[in-house]
Amino acid sequence: MSIFKKFPRTFWVANTVELFERWGWYGLFNVLAIYLTASTDTGALGFTQVQKGMLMGSISAIVYFLPVFTGAFSDKFGYKRSLLIAFVLYFVGFFLMGKMNTFGAVFFSFGIVGIGAAIFKPIVSATISKTTTEKTAILGFGIFYMMVNLGALIGPVISSKLRDVNWDYVFYSSMIAVVLNFLLVLFFFKEPEREKNTDKLWETVKKIAVNIWTAVSDWKFLIFLVIIAGFWTMYMQLFFTLPVFVEQWVDTSILFNAVNSFWPGFANFLGNGHGEINPEMLLNMDAMFIVLFQIIISSIVTKMKPVNAMIGGFFIAAIGLGLMFLFKNPIYIMISILIFAIGEMTGSPTITAYIGLIASKDKKALYMGMSFLPVAVGNFLGGYISGSVYGKMSDKLNLLQKEFINRGWDVPEITKTFTKNDFFSLAEQKLNMSSQQITDFLWNSYQPYHIWYVFTGIGMLTVVALFAYDKLILKSKKNEQKQS
Repeated sequence: MSIFKKFPRTFWVANTVELFERWGWYGLFNVLAIYLTASTDTGALGFTQVQKGMLMGSISAIVYFLPVFTGAFSDKFGYKRSLLIAFVLYFVGFFLMGKMNTFGAVFFSFGIVGIGAAIFKPIVSATISKTTTEKTAILGFGIFYMMVNLGALIGPVISSKLRDVNWDYVFYSSMIAVVLNFLLVLFFFKEPEREKNTDKLWETVKKIAVNIWTAVSDWKFLIFLVIIAGFWTMYMQLFFTLPVFVEQWVDTSILFNAVNSFWPGFANFLGNGHGEINPEMLLNMDAMFIVLFQIIISSIVTKMKPVNAMIGGFFIAAIGLGLMFLFKNPIYIMISILIFAIGEMTGSPTITAYIGLIASKDKKALYMGMSFLPVAVGNFLGGYISGSVYGKMSDKLNLLQKEFINRGWDVPEITKTFTKNDFFSLAEQKLNMSSQQITDFLWNSYQPYHIWYVFTGIGMLTVVALFAYDKLILKSKKNEQKQS
């Protein structure tokens, strides 16, 4: 308790702000893939998988690329002012996203949210760093990490319940979280002590560009960043693709009935009121497993070499992600998410530590600041795979349209007056099958589960490349340093 008292008020305000921000962000992000692609007669937008992948991948890449610039601007203009600007952008973006229904307008609106997130992202972690000491830093960042995952747990649960009533309520929930944050920062956030940036704006941008070039001009470091981008490309399928896959192919009533048989109350909590479990509730298991097991996994990983932890973690995550798409039984998917989470907890937190080891002493801070690059690239590539590749291999609508073409039937165009659900109803009549029978027929005829080869293949390629990098490139670099 004496250590807790050493944290200043701004520390607790920053952590509370982080919780509400993650609530707002993940409350939307975990259901976004379904909102973008589900049939318009459900209140969703009915976009194609390609449009979904382009929108989610591109904007998520912006969220992770811009902080290298926005962090420097926050140092110049002040944390409090920057946070207030970020929350205004969040609010406007969420509001517009709930009102727009064309691809261009939604892309623009989500882009506003992305810019707000990019401004917000580096400020809170920097505030935690500046409001902790050498003695309180470990506990302080532990509290911060707990708040991140707590917000990521709460937001999607609330959104899952709200979207069954009306999709508009999902955006209202995120907007409420943003308003609470705006008020918290306005009245309670105190600017932490920091070294103010007195450079002119163009000088700041120039320094950032030089720093990026300095880092990526080290070809050995650049190769490492490219390899790690493979992991993030695979990882983002958890958000970009899994919700859609579950929505299209998985009968979640199996899991609901299994839970209901021994714990009815928890089954009702997970369920959507129709004897099923929404995909985002399954997806949320990942955050729950991290909250439950991260300390245990971290205690094991600290005894391993960082490169071994990454290789092992990426390998386990690749297996877990592949298994998610290999089965259409939600019980197996939940077990697969647990396997994936173990890999994520093992490999992901070690990336920054490994960068610190491979960087020279005079470039550690610079290289660690570049850890955002593979995340941004992974989001962009992950969006493409979730869109174009999944759309061709596994999208239920696309495969059903193929079946129509193979039978010589006309394929009606999906419009505002003839929705995706209308097409599935038409297919039931023409094929003389129930909805579940069509799902089983397409699953057996077109093997949409083969998408697991793609996702696991990316993960395994990352594992092999990282192993080769450590044994060949990094080993030769260490030998050169010894000889010099």
